[in-house]
Amino acid sequence: MTSETIHLLRVDMSAGSAAMTPLPERWRLLGGRSLTSRILLDECDAMCDPLGPDNVFILAGGLLTGTAAPTSGRLSVGAKSPLTGGIKEANAGGDPAQHLAKLGIRAVIVTGQPEDPDARFGLEVDSKGARLVSANDLKGLWTYPTCERLTERYSKSASFICCGPAGEHRLAGASVACTDQDNRFPARHASRGGMGAVMGAKGLKFVAIEPGRAKLRKAVQHHEFVAASKRLGQAYLDGDQTFADGTAIGVKLADSIHSLPYKNRIAGQSPNADTLDGYLIKETFEERGGGMHNCLTGCIVRCSNIIHNPDGTYKTSALEFETMALLGANCAVETWEDVADLDRLCDDVGLDTIETGAAISILMEAGRMKWGDVQSMKALFQEISDGTELGRAIGGGAVATGQLTGHDRIPVVKGQAIAAWDPRPLKAAGVTYASSAMGADHTAGLVLEPGVPLEDCARRSQEEQLVSAICDGSGFCEFLGASPDEIRALYGFFLGREVSRDEIADLGWQTLEDEWEFNRRAGFTEADDVLPECMRTDPVGPGKEVFDVPAEVIADAKVRKKLGPAFFQKGATG
Repeated sequence: MTSETIHLLRVDMSAGSAAMTPLPERWRLLGGRSLTSRILLDECDAMCDPLGPDNVFILAGGLLTGTAAPTSGRLSVGAKSPLTGGIKEANAGGDPAQHLAKLGIRAVIVTGQPEDPDARFGLEVDSKGARLVSANDLKGLWTYPTCERLTERYSKSASFICCGPAGEHRLAGASVACTDQDNRFPARHASRGGMGAVMGAKGLKFVAIEPGRAKLRKAVQHHEFVAASKRLGQAYLDGDQTFADGTAIGVKLADSIHSLPYKNRIAGQSPNADTLDGYLIKETFEERGGGMHNCLTGCIVRCSNIIHNPDGTYKTSALEFETMALLGANCAVETWEDVADLDRLCDDVGLDTIETGAAISILMEAGRMKWGDVQSMKALFQEISDGTELGRAIGGGAVATGQLTGHDRIPVVKGQAIAAWDPRPLKAAGVTYASSAMGADHTAGLVLEPGVPLEDCARRSQEEQLVSAICDGSGFCEFLGASPDEIRALYGFFLGREVSRDEIADLGWQTLEDEWEFNRRAGFTEADDVLPECMRTDPVGPGKEVFDVPAEVIADAKVRKKLGPAFFQKGATG
């Protein structure tokens, strides 16, 4: 077993304290989402007010984060969600997770709440320890100016985590921003489920991590670990590299299978698919600058784009398929350029682009804004920052916007907006949306295959949910496509002992069980594992497809099934 010293950084916002404690032995094999979910189950009252002092806000890197394994630096952000009322993990790139891991910190656990609700604090983490400092001078700042100030204050190697005004206003659609590798722009967001609102409710404006000269974590079987890491990386580079041009290239594919949301999902195709095509972004790189880059140190996937304005100045980074679908097609926005502007505004004010796009489309369908009115959409972000009634509704998400407008066609699961891929033609994906403890997340276990037989939907969904849970615990980006066999081999070399197929599968399954159990304690039942009426009654595509998967099939996705050898050799869909 590795002899490295691993800590938890426990931060009590009520007492104003920050202290390192040893990682309990029972959590030693847990990282990322597996760890955030276990901590929440063990230490958070599932019935607590998600914006109150009893919620627990967690930042955790994966079991392999901070090592030489490629693309293994993802950050899991966990808490009870103010959007769903259940357990939540949102995932982000950038360098913060690797910096924490190199400093020997597996997770940051934030509890309590400042006595003064108007006070703002920053958490400084370095090789000497951690401390809370005043951040009142950053109160109300958007994420880009926040990080500009922090860049002036800390070293060039520091990375930052912060929330914007949406988080400070405790809006349920608020995200947590992480800085990327190259320019330390706050363009990497743990977006889903309102994690930014929990961070804001804790009075925590930022986390600054100074890695100093901290080195990579070293495996017990170092040479074998490095060799296996190289094989994994080379296998990806020798493959099709699906997202080498960014995830937004998925627009045309989704449109072709009637899974691209249009006008609050009244259809599965958009007449603007050609002008929202992610390949158009790449065509601007030579003239404007920008390009593809790795959002975190050691990433070989390089799916993140840097987008410049026509005059060559920076506009935004990481314009993803989900954003193009929800802020673009779903709101009848015509061009990717306009979506890029909206993406920057979401990142800057600190909001989930999926939830925000869903909320705005409801506003439009309710007749409160014209379809595709980009200027009016842009104006909403100042209202969100100012905390107006309309701004708070949009920032609060799809359900809050429906309540404000009196509109009742709200495509959500467990209170969270459905991710881009429409579940009516993708029924196994719909089973994941319904059965996942997280709500309808695109990272929970997608099955991007139309026509899966009804009798196979539960099994396919469960297997994708399981491989995603395994991946999220490791710190790997799902786009790398690391299989459970490859992950367990690396675990074995890192720990200096064999990790069996049963053990790696058990780790993933326990994560799912922890999440379902938390939700049971929070009051969720099987009646909540359902897609909204509009998905079950409003058809899309030439086949007039609706989501007609019976409740017993959805329930069956939560009954553990025997795994065949093929499961251990495939990666997550992402």
